[in-house]
Amino acid sequence: MRLEDLRATQFCLPRMEIPRDLRVLLLLLLASSLAITASDDLTVPRLPTNGQEDDGVRSTGAPEKETPRDACKSLPNKPHPSDPFYLDDTAQCFAKCRQGGSSDSCVPGNLERHWLYYESYLVENSVGTVDRPFVKSLVQDISTDTSEDLLFSLKRSQIPRQVMKDEEKPSDRLWFPKSFFGSLPGNRPMVRLAITVLDIGSGNVFKGPRLLQEEGSSVLNNHVVGLSVGQMPVTGLSEPLEITLSHPRHPSNMTLTCVFWDVTKGPTGDWASRGCSTQLGAEQTVCRCDHLTFFALLLRPMLDRATVAILTRISQAGCGASMIFLTFTIVLYITLRLSLQRFKSEDAPKIHLSLSCSLFLLNLAFLISVGSGSQGSSATCWVRAAVFHYFLLCTFTWMGLEALHLYLLSIRVFNTYFGHYFLKLSLAGWGLPTLVVIGMGSAGSYGVYAIRDQENRTALELCWIQKEPALYVTVHGYFLITFLFGAVVLALVAWKIFTLPSVTANKQQGQNWKAVITVLGLSSLVGMTWGLAILTPLGLSTIYIFAFFNSLQGVFIFCWFTVLYFPRRSSTSSLSGTAQLDQAQSTLNQ
Repeated sequence: MRLEDLRATQFCLPRMEIPRDLRVLLLLLLASSLAITASDDLTVPRLPTNGQEDDGVRSTGAPEKETPRDACKSLPNKPHPSDPFYLDDTAQCFAKCRQGGSSDSCVPGNLERHWLYYESYLVENSVGTVDRPFVKSLVQDISTDTSEDLLFSLKRSQIPRQVMKDEEKPSDRLWFPKSFFGSLPGNRPMVRLAITVLDIGSGNVFKGPRLLQEEGSSVLNNHVVGLSVGQMPVTGLSEPLEITLSHPRHPSNMTLTCVFWDVTKGPTGDWASRGCSTQLGAEQTVCRCDHLTFFALLLRPMLDRATVAILTRISQAGCGASMIFLTFTIVLYITLRLSLQRFKSEDAPKIHLSLSCSLFLLNLAFLISVGSGSQGSSATCWVRAAVFHYFLLCTFTWMGLEALHLYLLSIRVFNTYFGHYFLKLSLAGWGLPTLVVIGMGSAGSYGVYAIRDQENRTALELCWIQKEPALYVTVHGYFLITFLFGAVVLALVAWKIFTLPSVTANKQQGQNWKAVITVLGLSSLVGMTWGLAILTPLGLSTIYIFAFFNSLQGVFIFCWFTVLYFPRRSSTSSLSGTAQLDQAQSTLNQ
């Protein structure tokens, strides 16, 4: 036996040969596995480990999951509403951005362009309705030869629909005058009208840069109304259309404004009010516009934090300037009193001086109150509020006394002598406010007063009157009485001045201008700039005008005082005596 056969027998190892067909099968399996590996290398890049180049060793872990696709970022710049895939992306993105999605994830500009284009797409391709949770549209063919006005319902829970004559007018509605369709360009028997009610949610879509910067501002009910007729732009309508929108009673410090989406403002567009008027109501607002596009009703706080900060700075600057010029007025009075003996016996300069002093102290109390806010103890805040209230009432009272003195000199004229005249005026000017403040303090009316915005957030805190009834009676009512009395007296005096023979006959050159300057000077004494407060409910612009002009009252008083008494006096008549009617103008200038 051969050695090989013996060893095989000894270890019980049979001699086996691999079949040839099996070798071929193994080679095929190996080749297919190599092909799969090669294709994986082409599709999935190999990342280096720990900053080193890949050495060919492949990880045996689970394959990496694919990142979810972001519907908002995949929106194209040019929307295609006819593409179902694009509409699905838009719906997903809009649903996400309506809930206040971040600007990185949401693309408001793309969504705004989509909805602007979407309405045009509806007009061009379909007649009927669209009913989705966030958009409801009506597309309808209208005859341009219609002989009656058209009314459509804009109820947010329903698809827009035409309202018949015998139906009750809905609270939210759209009114087209019968002249609208006949005034459209081109001689078309029919036009296609599209009405869209879009719920934009609380996100950034159709908010615009300005609205996003205004804290507390919003689109009312987050609803936008879109209108279009055919593919034609409609502007400059002779008879505007009307959009009536209902809403709950809004706070008194909020204002409603009808606006439209202006695509020419900024890179993506913004709200504008050009061509639209606003008719405010308690629970309904009517927007009248002379063009077609997307419309909305903006709710803005009249005094948000930014506005309060700006108005505070304007008032502080104006009060500072007034204090400087009031100081000049007081110094000028002292100088004239020391240099002119007859200046001591006249009452009018003393009244001007008292008004100047009360106004100076009021400005000082205002600067301290605004600068310190509600800081300090409750007792300190109580004192600051009482002092500010006292000098405010003193200013109102002395303006009323200026009007009374003016009335005695120009209207009553005769029997105007009163013993201890200025002393009695001083008791009224400084004593009456004292009684009011004592009563208010005893009732516990002073404390921290907060100005709040729409979100009930504090915009400014002051030490002031906490109880509203007391505020209305002792500030608003007190001011209204003195202001109306001063306005009536000023009107009568102005009538007398402009009807003087020297003015009507125009005997003296520049006499009319002197009369105008006289009336303006007297208006600063009786506090006509305070009357601008009555106009503040009209809008934010009137608030700025009031804050600017009213804070400069001290400057106007100084200018008037300087014209009258420096460097020389134009008349020698006593201010505390009487005057003849034909000398009224020269008497008033004293």
